[in-house]
Amino acid sequence: MNQTYRVAIIGSGPSGFFAAEELMGHSDAKIEVDMFDALPTPYGLVRGGVAPDHPKIKSVTLVYERTASRPGFRFFGNVALGREISIEDLRKFYDAVIFAHGARSDRRMGLPGEDLIGSQAATEFVGWYNGHPDYQEQKFDFSVESAAVIGNGNVAMDVARILAEDPERLARTDLTEQALAALRKSNIKEIFLLGRRGPVQAAFTNPEIRELCELPGCDAIVAPEEVNLDPESQKDLANLDPKFSTARNNIEVLLRQSKKGRGEKTKKIHIRFLVSPVEILGDNGKVKAVKVEKNKLMREPDGSLRAKGTGRYETIPVGLILRSVGYKGVALPNVPYDAKSGIVPNDRGRVTDGKTRDPIQGLYVVGWAKRGPSGVIGTNKPDSIETVRLLVQDLKENQGADSPDKTAAAVSAFLDAKKIQYTTFQDWKVLDAVETERGKAKGKPREKFTRIFEMLEVIRSKKRA
Repeated sequence: MNQTYRVAIIGSGPSGFFAAEELMGHSDAKIEVDMFDALPTPYGLVRGGVAPDHPKIKSVTLVYERTASRPGFRFFGNVALGREISIEDLRKFYDAVIFAHGARSDRRMGLPGEDLIGSQAATEFVGWYNGHPDYQEQKFDFSVESAAVIGNGNVAMDVARILAEDPERLARTDLTEQALAALRKSNIKEIFLLGRRGPVQAAFTNPEIRELCELPGCDAIVAPEEVNLDPESQKDLANLDPKFSTARNNIEVLLRQSKKGRGEKTKKIHIRFLVSPVEILGDNGKVKAVKVEKNKLMREPDGSLRAKGTGRYETIPVGLILRSVGYKGVALPNVPYDAKSGIVPNDRGRVTDGKTRDPIQGLYVVGWAKRGPSGVIGTNKPDSIETVRLLVQDLKENQGADSPDKTAAAVSAFLDAKKIQYTTFQDWKVLDAVETERGKAKGKPREKFTRIFEMLEVIRSKKRA
């Protein structure tokens, strides 16, 4: 393989960078990588999704920065597939295209009252407080005294924690100034964290539940009956491999917390299990309560435990509901998409035709767009490696003729001819330095720019200087 191959990656989050790292380090091929992102900034959910009070998780970007510094890597920010460039363009310029655009939408619950004012997706809240440009016009009513977070994965835990946290502690993070000002005025005192299954099946990890239970200004309340395990859950817990002890550790934390009672702190988080929302109740178009059904766990033929309603109901008065029942992928123009699963249909990373299920030559997918929203940041690495190995194998077996369009210069010329103001990785480094300097003045890691036009103007002004 003496030929230099060119691969485009759509999306600059963890799965995209892990794919780039594997491509450029592959011993069997010389591969150049161009990475595209709709935003002027890289890193996807590491920048726009990881909670601001979890800075250690964000340090993974140092690894991605090393990949971006390798010869043959280029970043094109502010370039969206279907807006500035098409799939047909990409096929002309590259030997292969990898979709790494994640799952940026949210799953709906399909409940009566879901569209009432005050019923909003957790993805919107997370994007808003993290400074994602797409969510800065969102409004959240913090004048109410109680809120419900539906779901109990790590995103739900983040959302509940941000609502309950002391704003002055958040002021030392990269939470946006707009979000900080709004949370400082918040009247929310009671937060209900609602999970449809039991504590053994909860999706949160041990650090998340411990952190929630240790918040200085908030009591995490776990009623003893909430951790009174049913026989089937006890059986599952006993059969767990000791190497995978997340559920067992979670139960230990919850049991200790259940013995503490209500506590005397101003804010409360009520951690509930085996309850499913069945209706969101409103008054004058606004959320006033959520009606939940008590569940029990039933063993399915496949061995899994599923939550089944018991016909017993409870109404919880709340004025704000944040739905955190899962991220969902979105369709890209002229790219196969499975609306039910929310992923790009694929076979181990090779994109397949939605009808025939045959692989589509030259198209690949990684990360949440490949497998759905599961796992943590590191989960994306083996996932991306699997796809890249198949991609390289296909390049070796289907060596096409060189094309004058498959050059780095051709892509740049195409974007320049369309007068697209794209950002490079060096432009990002300029913006990064300015954000860091702005944050330093306020005693925080960075102060993000939250509008695309602001980002572009900062970059332009630094180039003129």
